[in-house]
Amino acid sequence: MTKKYDDLYEKIIDFVNLLFAYKQTTKGERKFRKDAILFSITEDVNLVHLWKELKTGRYRVGEYIRFKVYEPKERLVSAPRIRDKIVQFATHNVIKDVYKDVFIKDSYACLEDRGTHRAVDTVQRYMRTAEREWGGGWIVKFDISKFFYTIDREILKRILRKKIACKKTLWLLDQIIDSSPEGEVGIPLGNVTSQDFANIYLNELDQFVKRFCGIRYYVRYMDDAIAIVKTKEEAQKLKKKMIWFVREKLNLRENPKKTQIFPISQGVNAYGFKIWTTHRKVRDQSKRAMKRRIKAMDRKLQNGEMTLKEVKQAVDSWLGHARHSNSYNLAKKIFAPYPYINVEGEMKFGERRFN
Repeated sequence: MTKKYDDLYEKIIDFVNLLFAYKQTTKGERKFRKDAILFSITEDVNLVHLWKELKTGRYRVGEYIRFKVYEPKERLVSAPRIRDKIVQFATHNVIKDVYKDVFIKDSYACLEDRGTHRAVDTVQRYMRTAEREWGGGWIVKFDISKFFYTIDREILKRILRKKIACKKTLWLLDQIIDSSPEGEVGIPLGNVTSQDFANIYLNELDQFVKRFCGIRYYVRYMDDAIAIVKTKEEAQKLKKKMIWFVREKLNLRENPKKTQIFPISQGVNAYGFKIWTTHRKVRDQSKRAMKRRIKAMDRKLQNGEMTLKEVKQAVDSWLGHARHSNSYNLAKKIFAPYPYINVEGEMKFGERRFN
C-alpha cells in the first residue's frame, strides 16, 4: 500500500523553512531585482506577514511577471513575485523529500545529484550495453508537445492526492496550480514548483514504461524520454503504447516530429548532444547559437558594453557543457577569431568518457 503523507503543511510554513526559502530566492544576481530589493527593506516584517497569511489560510498567489526567453527556443515565461517564490521554494523543500524515492533512478531533470550530463552518460552507456548484448538495437525517442502549457490540472491534482493526504498542503498546491495565467490548462514555466509538478506528472509515464512495459533501458529528462529495445518491431509497439498512455491517461499529445524510432547506429539527438556509442558531440543548434553569441559579445566588448571578464564567464559556461563531448576541434574553430578566449587542451574534452 502506498504511504501517504499527512503532516506536511506545518513543515512548509515553519518560519525557519520560510527564512531558508527567502535566502534561496535571493541568491546571486536575484537579490538585485526590484521586487527583491523592496522586500528586503523590511524583510522581517514581510516574512512575518507572509507566515501569518499562510498560518491563517489567507494567503493567495499574486500576479505573475511575464516575459519571453529565446534560448534554446522562444518561450513565454510567467515568473512569480518574490513572496510567491518564497512560498514555492518552501513547498519545494518539503515535497521533494516526499517524492525522492518515488521517481525512477533514470529520471534526471531538476533532481539533486542528477541533471543533463548524467542523463547523457546514461543514454550512451545503455546504447553501448544494447549493442554489446544484441549487436545493435532500436531507439524510441519520445517528446511531449508544449508540455508545460498543456498539463491537465485536474489530472495533476489527482496524482498529487495519491501520495499526499494533508488537506492544508493540498489546498496550497491547488492554489499554486490554479494561479497559472496560461488559461484553463498548463502550469507556469517560471514556477519553482512547476519543475516538481512536471516530474510528478511524467513519473506516471516512467512507471508505465518501466513496470508495465518492462523496458530496462529508459531515460527521461523533463518531457524528453529515450527507450532502447532490441528490434524495430518492439520499438514500434512501445511507441504506440507510450502514445496511447500520454493521450488517454495524461491528456497530453506527443510531438509528432520529435517522436521517432531509429536504429542505434544512427545516433540520437538528446539533452544538448548528438550521442553515438563511440563518441558524442554538441548539437548543431548549440554550435550555431554560440557562434551568434560570441560574435555579438565581441562587438559589445569592442564598444565597451561588456567587460572581458563577462565575456569569458559566458564562454566558460558553454565550454563547460562542450567538455562533456568530443568537441575540442569544434571549440577551437569557433573561438579562433577571438584570441582572448583560451580553449583548454584536447584531453579536457570528453575525458569523462574514459573515467
